[in-house]
Parts: sequence; C-alpha cells; structure tokens
Amino acid sequence: MEKGLHEGHRDRLRQRFLREGLDQFEPHNVLELLLFYAIPRQDTNEIAHRLIEAFGSLSAVFDASVEDLTRVGGVGMNTAVLIKLMPAVNRRYLEDRALRGFDAFSSHACGELLVSKFNGVTVERVLLLCMDNRGRVLHCAVVSEGTQSMVDISNRRIVETALRYNASCVVLGHNHPNGVPAPSQSDVETTRALARLLRSMDIRLYDHIIVADGEYFSMADCEKFSLIFAEPYW
Repeated sequence: MEKGLHEGHRDRLRQRFLREGLDQFEPHNVLELLLFYAIPRQDTNEIAHRLIEAFGSLSAVFDASVEDLTRVGGVGMNTAVLIKLMPAVNRRYLEDRALRGFDAFSSHACGELLVSKFNGVTVERVLLLCMDNRGRVLHCAVVSEGTQSMVDISNRRIVETALRYNASCVVLGHNHPNGVPAPSQSDVETTRALARLLRSMDIRLYDHIIVADGEYFSMADCEKFSLIFAEPYW
C-alpha cells in the first residue's frame, strides 16, 4: 500500500510538471522531482528539504560542490552528479541557443553568448572569444580563473591565445559572480592597454563584456568607453 501511494505521488508530481512547468513549484518540489531520476525507491521530498536547509536556496544547491552535497543525508554520488549536471547542461543549452544565427559583430549577440558561458560559474573567469575577419567564431578560450571576487587579466595570455587561433578580432569577457555587470576603473585601464597592444598586432578588440547575475554590460556600446574600441586599428 505504501509503495502504491509513493508511486502515485511521483506520477502526480510528474503530471503537474507536464501541465504547468516549474514556475509554480516550491524549490524543494523542483529538487524532489529531479531526484526521482537518481533515487528510485526512497522519499525524495525529505531529501529535497534537507538540501534546501543545508545550502539555503535552490541555486545554492546547484552551486554546491559534489563533496558538500554528499554530506547531506540520503545524497549519494549518483544524486550529487545529477544535481551538478543540471547547471552544466543548462549552460550548454544556453550557449547552443545563443550560437543559432550568431552575429559576432553584434554586442548583443556576444553578450548573450557570454551570459550562457558564465551560467553557473561561481568564481571570476576571463574568456576570450576569437573570431576571423568575417565574424565567424574560431574558439572561445578560458584565459584566466580566480576567486569569487578577483581574477588576473593577463595581456600576455590573451595575445598568445589570439595568435594561436589566428584571430583577426576578439571579444574579452569576464564575470562578477558577487557583483554587478559594470567595469571597475581597473577594468577600464586594462581594456585600454589591451586594445592598444592588440592593435599593434593587427588584431581588433571588438568589445569587453562584463557578466553578472544573468545580465551583461558592453563597454563598446557605452558612450563613455566606446572610443577605446573605435580608434583605427588597421
């Protein structure tokens, strides 16, 4: 009888998702439904509550490390891997969607792509989008990674990466995991120096895009900084 009630609950929750999506689900219900596919014969509602209580929010559960997840009662390695798989799959989905009809010479398109690249990233990271002179993406490289509040932007590594992929044009992107998508004075100075250095090598710095909390700031689109990118470079 208990097994029948348990299976009936799972089916009702799945049917509710198919009818309504997840918008009206409580955070623990989202996890409960997900955990059906890693824990076939156990009450996942209780485990979902434990996870939310341990980490404080749904997003914090997905951002937690595998080691921390497996410290929660009822969470084994398979469950932890499934939880970590979700933001990684979502990042690939957003990236793939952003690349459909991608126009590299559009700050909006580059911004959307970089938002997808930084989805679920909890430390500061620097990316370089390398393109040819037709705007075709050659490669998107991680050139540096730091902590939650700082990262070193190495001009040498950026130049080496651009040359390695024979880029004619590049877009620099970095994230502020615990901040806002706006450049610091250090970001501005670094961008200006990098633009000059790349220009001397016949490589255009098209934009520097900063991402935070699913939003982006394009320095090239901001009148205050646009001259950094608009100066002749050929």
